[in-house]
Amino acid sequence: MPAHDVLIIGAGLAGQRAALAAAQGGADVAIVSKVHPVRSHSVAAAGGINAAINVADDWRSHAYDTVKGSDFLGDQDAIEIMCSQAPKEVMHLEHIGVTFHRNDSGELDLRAFGGASMKRTAYVADITGQAILHVLYEQLMKHHEQVTRYEEWFVTSLLQDENGCCCGVIARDVRSGQMDVLGAKNVILACGGAGQVYSPTTNALIVTGDGIAQAYRVGAPLMDMEMIQYHPTTLVENGLLITEGARGEGAVLLNSEGERFMEKYAPNKMELASRDVVSRAEQTEILEGRGVGARKDGIYLDITKVPRKRTLEALREIVNIGKDFAGVDITREPIMIRPGQHYIMGGVKTDVNGATSIEGLYAAGEVACVSVHGGNRLGANSLLDTLIFGRRAGEHAAARAAQMAMPQIPQARLGEDMAMIDAIIARPHTGRRVSEIKQELGETMNKYVAVYRDEEGLRTAHETVRRLKDESGSAYVDDRGTVFNQDVLGAIELGYMLDSAEAIVVSAIERKESRGAQFRTDFPERDDEQWLKHIDITTSADGAGGPQVSYSPVTITQWQPEERKY
Repeated sequence: MPAHDVLIIGAGLAGQRAALAAAQGGADVAIVSKVHPVRSHSVAAAGGINAAINVADDWRSHAYDTVKGSDFLGDQDAIEIMCSQAPKEVMHLEHIGVTFHRNDSGELDLRAFGGASMKRTAYVADITGQAILHVLYEQLMKHHEQVTRYEEWFVTSLLQDENGCCCGVIARDVRSGQMDVLGAKNVILACGGAGQVYSPTTNALIVTGDGIAQAYRVGAPLMDMEMIQYHPTTLVENGLLITEGARGEGAVLLNSEGERFMEKYAPNKMELASRDVVSRAEQTEILEGRGVGARKDGIYLDITKVPRKRTLEALREIVNIGKDFAGVDITREPIMIRPGQHYIMGGVKTDVNGATSIEGLYAAGEVACVSVHGGNRLGANSLLDTLIFGRRAGEHAAARAAQMAMPQIPQARLGEDMAMIDAIIARPHTGRRVSEIKQELGETMNKYVAVYRDEEGLRTAHETVRRLKDESGSAYVDDRGTVFNQDVLGAIELGYMLDSAEAIVVSAIERKESRGAQFRTDFPERDDEQWLKHIDITTSADGAGGPQVSYSPVTITQWQPEERKY
């Protein structure tokens, strides 16, 4: 049985940044990823990364914009850490080889992004996540003697010792079907969000809430799970993302009457208001009959306002997406978009070092909720979140590992997980297909737990999720082999998605107000007196009692809640 000081689940930006920090701290590190690391979902992050590196800017301004963007639900101590450390982190990336775009003076160029009071988004065209991910992968090669890679290994369970401390994982080698115990002094979850709970979504097929559900099942609280971000610009046809960088470069939104309607909703910031505000504005236009397209369910994004040379230079990937997936040349005509599920602000509750309530278990990136995003994430703060808190989790875990012996690793769970997989493979073809249940889940969430919500719809969603949980127990698979059996992994992922979905719906029912991404048409006002607090979700010891709701306070340091206008 292999064992490591720090074992990281997920090889996107949070995971690789944590691995680099832990290795530099002297730890023996392992990275477990169910796909090859450079195929992690971080590669899809397009627009850029925020940092107050302009001499006229200040990290406090960045922090205030983030607090306001969060609709005052973000924890301000964590936001201060993220924003104050941002300039140093971005410069570190530049020094290790990230080829950020530069202006005519040779300085790092900065583009405008939503909810920001000035331009502070550094970028690499519209492939920023991919550029950073590849550089981190290269940097980890220098530490090959310290860093073990389990590429295309799928984690089925977290392990706990007799004291309840996290001490490793059970994982399956996707290529062979081999199961093994991977022991560890510390485990860092860095396996992304839960976007596949929704359909359509901008998220990759691998984003199935694995880490959220795994932590939840061993007793770690989830926080802010009701806060689901809908990105304002996704393709009507399939939900593919059109980066906010397009609006940052000057693209505008138009309804069927040719009206630049954001003047009504956010007269000061227009298309660069926060994402929840712009998404609601678009959805309102559609619901009131001013949508575009054959079904009147879209909005025009007009990128022809941006000089063609600039579009081909700074937005080259969405030029290709427009041609390939919508048949539109965005340099010559508008493209149809609509709000689409994009990001989950909630996740596994952590402190500012990534530590959860389970000793030895950390989380960073979209899987985690240190609550720097609160009710709404600002565009280009996600990459920053992954890097700052990935680094901090890696450093903290390495320091903890240096002061302890390897714990006793329980072996019995290996047999239980092997039996669980054998049982999935042996199911008779009398139930529903995994894909059918997943599709019904996604459509249900997109219908009832989206930009606008109400009690009746949320109750319907919860009943559906509970039914699908029951049906998932008999969902069958066709592939009964061991080599690259994605069927059986899909069945396990379905369980993760259903756990995540139930936490989202229960939290959305509980929060009886409108704040950030949670807009309740039956409670349309923000209510600071009753709801300026986090909703925490835990599971009962045997899981039979369903999600348990509790609350925790929002940390306020220097910015008191105020009316939020753009």
